[in-house]
Amino acid sequence: MNGAWLREQRERKGWTQEQAAARLGVSQTYLSLLENGRRPVSKSLAQRLERRFAVPPTVLPVATKSLDNAQSLAEGLAALGYPGFTHFNPRRRVNPARLLVDALRMHDLEPRLGEALPWVAWHYADLDWDWVVREAKLHDLQNRLGFVVGLARQVAERKEQQATAGALAAVEQRLERSRLAREDTLCHESMTQAERRWLRERRSNEAQHWNVLTSLVPDHLSYAA
Repeated sequence: MNGAWLREQRERKGWTQEQAAARLGVSQTYLSLLENGRRPVSKSLAQRLERRFAVPPTVLPVATKSLDNAQSLAEGLAALGYPGFTHFNPRRRVNPARLLVDALRMHDLEPRLGEALPWVAWHYADLDWDWVVREAKLHDLQNRLGFVVGLARQVAERKEQQATAGALAAVEQRLERSRLAREDTLCHESMTQAERRWLRERRSNEAQHWNVLTSLVPDHLSYAA
């Protein structure tokens, strides 16, 4: 959520800066500073903007606090609209970029949560990939991310969403340059050596390319149909 987006939304509603400032409870001068990128959008103001504008999750501020357990991830997915978790009480919406990175950092992620990650990348293909790729490289997650984005691209291709598939393919190409040689799992570090050997022999070409031990393929994803 930045000043350019705020200005666009204000103008779309036909509000002057004075009118928008009054509705948001800030001064016109402060709103002008926000729109010109000279002040950051605070957390409290972001919450007011959510009430006044139809704010998509991808422009929400990327929270500094991580989602560090299965419950918070499930609630976050429910808030983002993931169809597999409609029975959960959704938490306050989070930026999908934050959720995706936090999930990929988990040592042991429940399979149902792992299956949701390609949906996040596909459904929110316009998220802040610069931030996601940077965080992935920082934590050596580029192979996990590359595999997830590849699955998301395949979902888009099945649904004949060429623009989305192209955007995701571009992310794959960025990650390709930093693909790691070491073997990884899709957030399942506790698997036994026997499980690792079995997956190593039977994983998909996509998983082999990203050197990830997983059996996940598009056919396992209910939303890919």
